[in-house]
Amino acid sequence: MNGLARDLGCPDRCAAAAEVLARGGEVAAEAIVRELADVSSPVQWLDALPVLQRIGGAAFDCLVQGLLDASRGEARDRVGLAFTWLGAGFLDQYVTATSHTSAFVRGQAVVGIRRCDGAGVSAVPAMLPLLGDVDPEIAQEAQDTLEIRGKEIEADLVPLLQQIRRAGPGRQRARALAVLAALGGEAVLPAQDVAAVERLIRVKLPDDRPTASGACWNHWIAVPSGDQAGIISILGLTDPRPVTFALGNDIVDSDGHDAEPGSHGRFTRVFVTPELDGWTFVLGAWCNPCHAERSQDVLNLCTLLSSRYGRAEAYYYGAQGDGSAWLVTEHGKVIRRYSETGEGEDHLLTLGDPLPFEQTRREELGLQPVWDAALESEDDADEWQWAAFELAPQIAQHLGTSPLRIGSETTSRGVGVIALTPYGVAHGVPTGTYCI
Repeated sequence: MNGLARDLGCPDRCAAAAEVLARGGEVAAEAIVRELADVSSPVQWLDALPVLQRIGGAAFDCLVQGLLDASRGEARDRVGLAFTWLGAGFLDQYVTATSHTSAFVRGQAVVGIRRCDGAGVSAVPAMLPLLGDVDPEIAQEAQDTLEIRGKEIEADLVPLLQQIRRAGPGRQRARALAVLAALGGEAVLPAQDVAAVERLIRVKLPDDRPTASGACWNHWIAVPSGDQAGIISILGLTDPRPVTFALGNDIVDSDGHDAEPGSHGRFTRVFVTPELDGWTFVLGAWCNPCHAERSQDVLNLCTLLSSRYGRAEAYYYGAQGDGSAWLVTEHGKVIRRYSETGEGEDHLLTLGDPLPFEQTRREELGLQPVWDAALESEDDADEWQWAAFELAPQIAQHLGTSPLRIGSETTSRGVGVIALTPYGVAHGVPTGTYCI
């Protein structure tokens, strides 16, 4: 069988070998697992997987033994990939393996369940004890799997998690809370847990200090005023709730990352800071001045804010090289809107004349300070685009300050809040767990 097992890694012999091995039972499975554990073997886990699936339960047992026997990281990875991708036909075996004496096998079994489509009522709750596993990595794997697969059986799983929160076991309670928050948010948390979170926030707020936003995609409106309530009113925000800087930043960052494409999840909440060096910032994707769905509304709102407070600005900055956009309004009029994100429609957003900062930066690059994009050479346009990709934080700092540059030394007055946008009122908010 050993020679046949190695033939699975030979394109001209793999099909014939697979047919013989699939009928070979435990002996064939052992030979295949030995090949996977041999890092010099040409057999890859994808070559072996269909045959192991056809062999069935004996293959599962051989893979478990392979996990226990593999002495090197690469060998364990090769055997582990075959084990965790066996599929839903091995769901009962995975569930049984979650109680294995080996922590490594338990963890791999959890990964296998996570990779089974339609894991079902019988499999996912079986992992509840692992939320309190003595190995923190396995407990985290169980939490992640319940958060991912639990959506499929939320109605059955939530009561079980709520019972753990009420009565224990104690080792499972903390991660049960995290899974509840991820599945249903505040709506499914026991009242005492909501009260405890709010109490923790109140305890932390007196010593809370400004913390810069560090998101991959940053969107904010900046107003030179400390009138947080007035700004919230003009923007049409509702249900403001006090948060620490860590919590406010984490919520808007998570919304930006986790919202499903095409959904309104990223637009449902904003973090409204306290007054910081005379400015109030509203952070969140809802503030994006260059998003196709949001750009006109953001322009209108900034115009309204500037009518009352003299000025309002909105920015987008992609910290991973995803471009910049800026909108500056004064006394109810648009002074400038500009976007450089690499999108084909960027030029349609341009309004007003270049800001002095833009002109100075172009002069530093040897470009015309005021330009016509339609007439600019391709080389000049490329050079400006690459420079403009990074400009939003610099322009914000030049005109006042930026939420990307605040820190513990920033003068702060008041308390930041998370507030609902009209999208949040209409559609609800994403679920998740956040840093307080």
